Amino acid sequence: MNYIEINISLEDNSNQDIKDSIIALLSEHPFDSFAENENGISAYIPVALYDENQILETLEETKLMFPFSWEINIIEEQNWNKRWEENYPDVTIAGRCHIRAPFHPVNTDVEFDLLIEPKMSFGTAHHETTSMMIELLLDEDVAGLDVLDMGCGTGVLAILAAKKGARNIVAIDNDEWAYENSLENVERNNCKDIIVKMGDEQAIETGKFDLIIANINRNILLAQIDSYAAALKPGGKLFMSGFYENDIPHLLKKTEPHELSLLQKLNKNKWAAIVLK
Repeated sequence: MNYIEINISLEDNSNQDIKDSIIALLSEHPFDSFAENENGISAYIPVALYDENQILETLEETKLMFPFSWEINIIEEQNWNKRWEENYPDVTIAGRCHIRAPFHPVNTDVEFDLLIEPKMSFGTAHHETTSMMIELLLDEDVAGLDVLDMGCGTGVLAILAAKKGARNIVAIDNDEWAYENSLENVERNNCKDIIVKMGDEQAIETGKFDLIIANINRNILLAQIDSYAAALKPGGKLFMSGFYENDIPHLLKKTEPHELSLLQKLNKNKWAAIVLK
């Protein structure tokens, strides 16, 4: 799969609020991921989902609020690994979970050492949302639980759940590249209890899961919350991230009819994660 890369260069690259605002506006389009760079922001979207007129209109409107310039590139599938290898450092979360690519050394000083080759899939733990979801999983006793990782990306959250003793783990993504990448990463980490599926909320089985993990984006979460609620066992928990702090009331309003109560929330750089039961 080929991707469109939009590199946005900001006049003031030190202003995090501007970066967050631009990402929030671009998130209305089906971008897979965003990354900060030395000049500003890089945004990635599959060629098949790239609507040039709509996205350029958003960029032009956003430029009226924040001064920036941009360039658009096509990233061919075979070049993506090389880009990640050049720009992808390993990372340790909460001093307990180390996430590395095959070209990084093993970290023997942590509780969990995960081997993740990201390719184009979202979920490298460098982004605040994935980092917070990992922190939540590290603090949760998932031993023996049935777990769903919805919008699994690289499969990193499902793999961590497996390493912590979860059982019957299902990882679902609607992107073929992410599906293939998750299969590879599951095999790399020798996680035999993870079933990877390609699909959307239609692939979720009803009433089956003790824990559902969904790190996607606000719009998809709002559209799929009903399916998540139906898939939870009584007393089950729902971890969600991929949105900003000011999106939380919208999500809670959607979960209200399902009697899902807020237990915990985290935030990093205006990004948020919540736990409901």
